[in-house]
Amino acid sequence: MPKQYDQGGRATAGAFRRPSEGSSMPGARSLKQRVGALKNLRPFIAMVWRASPGLSAASLLLRLIRALLPVATLYVGKLIIDEVVLLVQMPGKPGTLQQWWDSGHLNWLGFLLAAEFALAVLADILGRIVSLIDSLLSERVTNSSSIRLMEHAATLDLEDFENAEFQDQLERARRQTSGRMTLMGQLLSQAQDLVTVTSFAAGLIFYAPWLIVLLLLALVPAFLGEAHFNAQSYSLDFGRTPERREMDYVRQTAASVETAKEVKIFGLNGFLIDRYVKLATAFYAANRRLALRRAGWGGLFTAIGTVGYYLAYAYIAWRTLAGEFSVGDLTFLAGSFRRLRNLLEGLLASFSTTASQALYLNDLFSFFEVQPEILSPENPRPFPKPIRQGFVFESVGFRYPGAERWAVRNLTFTLKAGEVLALVGENGAGKTTLVKLLCRLYDPDEGRILLDGHDLRDYDLDALRGNMGVIFQDFVRYNLSAADNIAVGMISARADRDRIARAAKRSQADAVIARLPGGYEQMIGKRFKNGVELSGGEWQKMAIARAYMREAEVLILDEPTAALDARSEFEVFKRFKELSEGKTAILISHRFSSVRMADRILVLADGKVEAAGTHEELVAQSGRYAELFELQAAGYR
Repeated sequence: MPKQYDQGGRATAGAFRRPSEGSSMPGARSLKQRVGALKNLRPFIAMVWRASPGLSAASLLLRLIRALLPVATLYVGKLIIDEVVLLVQMPGKPGTLQQWWDSGHLNWLGFLLAAEFALAVLADILGRIVSLIDSLLSERVTNSSSIRLMEHAATLDLEDFENAEFQDQLERARRQTSGRMTLMGQLLSQAQDLVTVTSFAAGLIFYAPWLIVLLLLALVPAFLGEAHFNAQSYSLDFGRTPERREMDYVRQTAASVETAKEVKIFGLNGFLIDRYVKLATAFYAANRRLALRRAGWGGLFTAIGTVGYYLAYAYIAWRTLAGEFSVGDLTFLAGSFRRLRNLLEGLLASFSTTASQALYLNDLFSFFEVQPEILSPENPRPFPKPIRQGFVFESVGFRYPGAERWAVRNLTFTLKAGEVLALVGENGAGKTTLVKLLCRLYDPDEGRILLDGHDLRDYDLDALRGNMGVIFQDFVRYNLSAADNIAVGMISARADRDRIARAAKRSQADAVIARLPGGYEQMIGKRFKNGVELSGGEWQKMAIARAYMREAEVLILDEPTAALDARSEFEVFKRFKELSEGKTAILISHRFSSVRMADRILVLADGKVEAAGTHEELVAQSGRYAELFELQAAGYR
C-alpha cells in the first residue's frame, strides 16, 4: 500500500490530504497542545548532551556560578551603602582621606568595594567563557544533528523523496538542524535565570512577601500574549513551507550556473524576479500584520508591568521613610524588584518562546519518526554470486503513489543469468519503472520478482543494490574531482586508483580525463574554484564509468547516452556488450542500431510486454518494434 503522510509529515495509513487554505494549521493549537509540545525538549536536551558531554557540563557549571553573582553583587552594594551612611553619620569623623585611612574606619568599606570589583570581573570573565563554550557546543550540535538527518534520510524510501509534502517536511527538518540552536542557549540561560530568580525572590520574601504576588500579577498578561503570538508565528511559518521552497527554487534558478544559459536566451530574468517578488510580498504582508499586532499588544502588556514595578517601588520608599528599611535596604529591594521583574518577564517570555520552538522541534523529530517500508528481512538470503538462473517477473503491477494510472501491470518476463536484455518502448511504457523495481527502489503492488527462484524481498537490501551497477538518464553531475566522480559508483573503493582507472578505460572516460589539466585530480563542474566543465557526452562517459566501477553482477544502462551521437553511442554499447560477458545486463535506448546488439529485446507498451525476441525476429513480426525501427531508419536515409 502506498505510504501516506499526515499534516506533520508522519507516515500514516490514512488518506493523503494537504491542509486547505482555511483549515487549522498545526501551529494554531490550543494552549494545552502547545504546552504538550514541550515533550520535544527532552530528546533535544539529550541530543545536545550527546553532541558533547564535556562542553554541556562545563556550560551548566559556569552558568550556575554566574546565576548567583547578581544577587551577591546587589547585596554587597547594599552593605556598601549602609556602611557609607553609617560613616557619614558618625560623630567626630576624620576630616581628610589620610585621617580616615589611619583611623581604620575604611577597612570594611574597602573590603566591600574590592569584593564588588572582584564580582564584576568574575562576571565578565565567566560571561566570555560561557559564550565561547556555547558557540562551540552550538556548532557541535549543528554538525551532529545534520549528520543524523543525512543518515536517517539515507534509510528512507525513494517514494518518500518523490512526495511533495515529504519534501516540505524534509526542508523544515533541515532548517531545524541549525535554526533551533538558539533554543540550546535559551534553555541554558533559563536554567541560569531560574537560579538567579530564586535567590532574588528569597530576599524579597524575607522583606516583603506580597511584592512577589504583585510582580506575578503584573507579568501574567505579557506571558499569555507572547505564547499566543509565538504560536501564530509558528502557524504562519509552517503553512508557508511550500511557498518558501518555491522562493528558494526561484532564487536558485534565477542565479545559478546550471540555468544561466536558458535564463539568458529565453529572457527569463523578469519572469523569475516577478515570481519571487510576488511570493516575497505575500510573506512580508503576512509577517507585517503579525508583527503589528504583536507590537501593539506587547506595548500594553509592558505598560502593565511598569505600573506594577512603580507601585512596589513606592511601597518600598514609604517603608524606608517610616524607618523600617535602611537606605541600603531600599537600594537592595528596589534593585532586586527591578531585576526580578526583568528576569521574570524575560523568563515568562522565553518559556513562551521555548514552547513555540518546541513546536518547531516537531519538524525535526517527526522527520526522524518517518520509517522506511522497503527493508531487509530479519534473516536475509545472501546475494547469489554468480547469479545462476536470473530474474523472473511474475504478473508484476506497480502504481506510483497518488497516481491513478498503473505504471506497469501484468508484467511477466524472464531475465536470464548472463543475458544482455534490451528494453524498447515509447516514453511512459514502463522501462525506467521496471529498473526501479529490479533495484527495489520500489516494491511491486501486485505480483513478485524472483531472483534465482526467491523473492527479491528475501535478500539483503544493501547486498542487492550493491550488486546493481545502474546509470540512469538523469545521472548526477557531481562537482567533485574526476576520480571521485567515478569512485561514487563504489565509494568504499575510493582509494583504489587502479580500479578507477579500469572503470574509466571501460567507459572511454580515460580519454576525457587525459585532456583535463589536473587529470584524475581535476575538479569537474563550475560550482567551485578551478573547476572545468565537461560536455554532455563527456559527462555521460564519466557517469557510465561509475557502473563499471562497481564491478557488479548486474549492469543497467537506462538511456545514459542520450547526449551522444549515434556513432559514439554505438561504440559505448558495443563495449558494454563486450564487458558484460558473464554478467546479467539491461540496456535501454531509443536507438535501434544499439539495442540490436542485445541477446534479446523486450518491447514494452502500456506497462506490459508486447513482444520479445531478437532484432531480426521482431522486425519480421511487423509489429510496434518494426514500425518504430522503420521510422528511425527513414530518418537516416
